[in-house]
Amino acid sequence: MKIATWNVNGIRAREAQLCEWLERDRPHVLCLQELKAELAQIPERCKFADYHVYWHGLRAYSGVSLQIRRDLFDGEPVFSHPHFDMESRIVQAMFGNLVIASVYVPNGGKDYPAKLDFLKRLADWAKQLHDEGREIVLCGDINVARADIDVHPRERKEGVIGQRAEERELFDALLGGHFVDVTRALNPDNAALFTWWPPWRNMRQRNIGWRIDYVLASSTIAARATSCVVLADVGTSDHAPVVMTTA
Repeated sequence: MKIATWNVNGIRAREAQLCEWLERDRPHVLCLQELKAELAQIPERCKFADYHVYWHGLRAYSGVSLQIRRDLFDGEPVFSHPHFDMESRIVQAMFGNLVIASVYVPNGGKDYPAKLDFLKRLADWAKQLHDEGREIVLCGDINVARADIDVHPRERKEGVIGQRAEERELFDALLGGHFVDVTRALNPDNAALFTWWPPWRNMRQRNIGWRIDYVLASSTIAARATSCVVLADVGTSDHAPVVMTTA
C-alpha cells in the first residue's frame, strides 16, 4: 500500500502538478492540505473517478481532503470529522478497524493558543481511538518540527513558533505510544530531511528547511513500512509530498 500526504498550498495553483503526480505514482491513499478552495472551486481535473474522495474546504483558506482508491477496500469508506474540527482542518475515514485521517494543524501565527488547543484535542482523539483498539494512519501538515534535527541549523531559532518546547511536548503526547513517526523511524540519522522550505532565497534548492509534514501510523502498520520518503522534486508548493509504502 502507498499512502501519501501533501500540503499543496492552493489546489487551483497546483492543479496540473497534482494531477500529473497522481497519474504517475497512483497512491492508494492521498491526504491533501491547504486546499484554499470550496467544493465548487475544486478543479474538475482533480476529481479522479477511481477514488473515493471527501473535499473539506473554505474559500481561500485552510482545507483538507482525503482520497482513497476504490480498489483498495471492499465497500464505501465512512467519512467524518472529529468534534474538534475547526476551519476545515481534519477529515477521517473508517474501514472496519482502520482509521485514516488528513490533518492541517494551525501554524499558530494568528492564534497560538488555538494551535495548542487543537494539538491537545488531536492527541486526545488519537488516544481514544488507540484505546478502542483501532489501527490509525494520521497524515498531514502538523506545523511542528519534532526536534532540532528536523530544522536546518540556519533555521533554528529559540522561541519561534513551530519549534517551541510546549509544541514539541504536545507532539510527543500525540505520539504517546499510539503512533510511529514513520519517516524518522526509517531515517533516524538523516539531518537533511525536510518537507517545507521558506519560499525565498532559493531555500528549497539549497535544502534549508523544516520537517513539519508527517505520516504517523500505529505500530502494527509502521512495522510493515518499507519506505517513507520526501518527494522534494514534486511541485512548486512550499511543501513536498511525503509517501509511505508498506509491504
